Amino acid sequence: MEKVFLNGQIEDAAKAAIPVTDSSYLYGIGLFETMRAVGGRVFRLADHLERLHNSAALLAIANSFTSEQMTAAIEQTLAANKLCEARLRLELSNGPIQPDGTAKTHLLVTAAPFAPYPAEYYAKGIRVILTDFRQNPKDPYCGHKTTCYGPRLTALKNAHEKLAAEALWFTTENALAEGCVSNVFLVKEGMLYTPPVETPVLPGIARRTVLEIAQAQNIPCRQQPLHIGDLLGAEEVFLTNVIMEILPVTAVEARTIGTGKPGPLTRKLSAAYKDTLGTL
Repeated sequence: MEKVFLNGQIEDAAKAAIPVTDSSYLYGIGLFETMRAVGGRVFRLADHLERLHNSAALLAIANSFTSEQMTAAIEQTLAANKLCEARLRLELSNGPIQPDGTAKTHLLVTAAPFAPYPAEYYAKGIRVILTDFRQNPKDPYCGHKTTCYGPRLTALKNAHEKLAAEALWFTTENALAEGCVSNVFLVKEGMLYTPPVETPVLPGIARRTVLEIAQAQNIPCRQQPLHIGDLLGAEEVFLTNVIMEILPVTAVEARTIGTGKPGPLTRKLSAAYKDTLGTL
């Protein structure tokens, strides 16, 4: 039976409960991190926790747990489920809001066996669509991994219904932003491009890893505003998150990207990313 960590103890997933008055359930006031465990160790755990703490502070979401406590909770959850290769989710909810405005945090950690994306996606690349939904740079939750995730999942469902693997978002100013669950990179004339965090986009952990790999391998990279012409004119496109790693895109809507196959720089970065995972 699946075990979860909830507020200081390991419980059966079927019996664990959070009050119906929790503000994450009622209003989407909460944060989460999706993480990858390799050989029993979480990939870039410190970066995940730093991002969560930063978002909690910026969005005034209650947080009564330290990084050390969260780390211990993750370790206990992996051990309780006897997992070394896993997909983890850590959720920090704002808790029930009291009449005086205060809230008591809930911390939930779940773990499941790691299930990769289909191998065919990496061999042949994927098709993505463009969602009509827009990211509003004035929305304070944009650029943060909050539990207010309904629009993302709706856009992703629409993509799957159209036989695409992901949907790309643009801002209200028509700047390229990100996927529903991924960051996006373009390649043109040997240069790597990605939208800046200020777009706003989520400062993805895999995104950061790719930028570091590019710097270490002297691959030129620019974080700059991008638009539809940049996307459709790219020689290579790929997506990143810690579960998909580096996923090549070979078609946007009906438009073929490059040769219609995963490009050389995408393959090079993907191999280097896997090497990074192997050093855990």
